[in-house]
Amino acid sequence: MNFQHYENAEDFAKVATPFLVKNEDKFSLFLGVLQRIKEGQYENPYMATIQENGELLALFQMTPPHPFNIIFVNEDRMDACIDLCITELIKQSIHIESIISIKEWAFKFAEKWQEKKGQNFSILMDQGLYRLDQLDESLEMSPGTWRYATVEDAPLIEKWYGLFEEDTALPKTAPLEIRNRVKVMLDANEAFLWENEGKIVSMMKKARPTAHGVTVSLVFTPKEERKKGYARTMVAAGSKELLKEFQFCVLYTDMLNPTSNKIYQEIGYQKIIDSVHLGFEK
Repeated sequence: MNFQHYENAEDFAKVATPFLVKNEDKFSLFLGVLQRIKEGQYENPYMATIQENGELLALFQMTPPHPFNIIFVNEDRMDACIDLCITELIKQSIHIESIISIKEWAFKFAEKWQEKKGQNFSILMDQGLYRLDQLDESLEMSPGTWRYATVEDAPLIEKWYGLFEEDTALPKTAPLEIRNRVKVMLDANEAFLWENEGKIVSMMKKARPTAHGVTVSLVFTPKEERKKGYARTMVAAGSKELLKEFQFCVLYTDMLNPTSNKIYQEIGYQKIIDSVHLGFEK
């Protein structure tokens, strides 16, 4: 087996993309991030493959400080690939704070990493990846209408971005970086808002478009507006709009939050894989 680290994103994409496009929904995160790496939107990305006799066995990708993303193309060789990958990462002094992958794969990797590095791990988020091809048109919608966010909405979105991180226990992003990220999403027309009687009550954004699909993310409703169906309505309306351009939408949910999983299924989303985000002690 050969572990290959890539400095050039185009070279990595030539190897990775044929497999990824055949599994565009399941590995939309990996594929979408790879596209952004190719566009130069990440600094110091880490990209690697394991191959044997021309056969692709595994793919690895990381855009620090985001998690190390792992795909095993040939599950029969997973254990050997994990051993080789960890050996190479240690040899190259690659720092990993967390990993994300299909649940079974992530736990096997984390257990080996803990054994080799002595770093304990914990679940940061137990996730389900859901896919939507067609909206349930019989869904009852909350009052109000959706619209794209504009630059005038930036202060509110910046505030909600920080609150979203608190709710989901994500690492806290510096205010200046939040401001930059919000500007990018507004410039790209990616943020959706639900407004009722002149008041903005919920939001979502589109992320990581691929050839046929797109991700729904950053779904947030402030505490005072919850339990009114706004999040479900926002995601339903936003997803319907996105399906005009894409064949399907995907989104990640927290499996420990039965409410969010229920509302997405009511919209028409169906779970396609169990995923997990695991963090290593520092």
